[in-house]
Amino acid sequence: MTDFIRCAVVGNPIAHSRSPFIHHAFAQACGLALEYDRILAPVGNFPQTVQQFFAEGGRGLNITVPFKEIAYELAKGHLSARAQSAAAVNTLWIENGQLHGCNSDGPGLVTDLMRLGFTPQGLRILMLGAGGAARGCVLPLLEAGAARLKVVNRRPERAHKLASELAPFLPTTTRIETGALTDTEGEWDVVINATSSGLSDAAPATGPLHFAPQSLAYDMVYGAQATPFMQSAQQAGASTQADGLGMLVGQAAISFEIWHGLRPDTAPVLAQLRTELQANV
Repeated sequence: MTDFIRCAVVGNPIAHSRSPFIHHAFAQACGLALEYDRILAPVGNFPQTVQQFFAEGGRGLNITVPFKEIAYELAKGHLSARAQSAAAVNTLWIENGQLHGCNSDGPGLVTDLMRLGFTPQGLRILMLGAGGAARGCVLPLLEAGAARLKVVNRRPERAHKLASELAPFLPTTTRIETGALTDTEGEWDVVINATSSGLSDAAPATGPLHFAPQSLAYDMVYGAQATPFMQSAQQAGASTQADGLGMLVGQAAISFEIWHGLRPDTAPVLAQLRTELQANV
C-alpha cells in the first residue's frame, strides 16, 4: 500500500482554490504519491486546524485568505526573511519539531516576470496598490535588482506606511518611492496591478501611464479573458499584458520545493490551467 504525503490549502472560503490541481500535477510529474486537500477552517479556529493537521502527520500547508497574517503569528519564531517583510505567511511546515513559515507570493511573481521576459534587474517598476498583495512582492522585486520601484495607492498614506515598515529590510542605498494612484509620472518598464480593481470589472483610477517601448502590464488577478487593467494598459502602449495565473503556479512551485525538495516544471501546469479557464468561458 502506498503511503501518501499529505499537504493541503487552508482558507475561508476555499472551494474555488486551484491549489489541489496544481500540486497534484506537480506530484505526478515528479513521481510523488501526494494527497492534497482543501480545508475550510472556521474563522476563529485556524490555529487548531493547523495544529491538528500537523499532529496527524501532514507535511505542508498553503494558507490563503483570511489567514495569512494569523499564520505569520503562529510561525513567528521561525520565519523566512520574505515572510518577515511581508508580515504574512502562505506556506507552513514542521522542521525539527517547530512550525516554520515562508511567503512565496513575491518570488512567484518574480519567476513569472522572468518567464515573460521581464527579469526585474535594472527595470523601472510601478506597483498599483499597497495592500497585502503588494507588500509581499516589494522586497523580492528589489532583491531581483529593480532599478526603481514606486508604490502608489488610493490612500497615499498607506503606501508611505508600507515603505516605512519595509525600510529595515532594505539596503541603505535602496528607496521605495510612494504616492497616490494619480502619481504615475515617468516611463515604466513594468506596471503591476495589485489592487482589487480586477475583481470589480474596472481598471484602477490611475494617472496617465507611460510605458516604455518594451513593457509589461501585469495584473495579479486572473481569468479567462484580459482584465480591464490589461485592456486599458494595452491602449496606453504596454507591449505585453499578462494576468496573475503564472504567479499562482510560480508560488505553488516554491511551496512544493520547500516541502519535497523538488522544483517542478511549471510550464505544463500553467498551460493546462489556461486551457481549463478558457474552456469555461
